[in-house]
Amino acid sequence: MLRRLAEGERNLSELAAPLRMSFPAASKHVRVLERARLVRRRVVGRTHLCRVQAGPLADVSRWLEEYCRIWEENYQRLDALLSELKAQRKETASYAREEKHP
Repeated sequence: MLRRLAEGERNLSELAAPLRMSFPAASKHVRVLERARLVRRRVVGRTHLCRVQAGPLADVSRWLEEYCRIWEENYQRLDALLSELKAQRKETASYAREEKHP
C-alpha cells in the first residue's frame, strides 16, 4: 500500500484491488498506517482518499541508515577478528609442524 501511495493519492478501492482484499480489510490496513502516522486519509463524500506522509518515513529512513552503518562497522570488526584468528591458526599449525620435524 505504501508503495502505491508513494506514486500519489489513491482511494481505498484502488489500494485494495491489486491486493485482492475487501474494502473493510483495506480500511483496517489504512487505519493501522494512519495510527503509525505513515498515511493520511481524507473523506470526500463516500470516497476515502489516502496519501503517504513523507515526514515519518524520512525519520524511519534516517534511523535505518544509522542502524545499517552501525552493523556495517560491527561486521567489519568481526571480519578483521576472523582474519586475525585465521592467521594465528595458520601460524600455530606451522609452528607445530616445525617442532615435530626439526
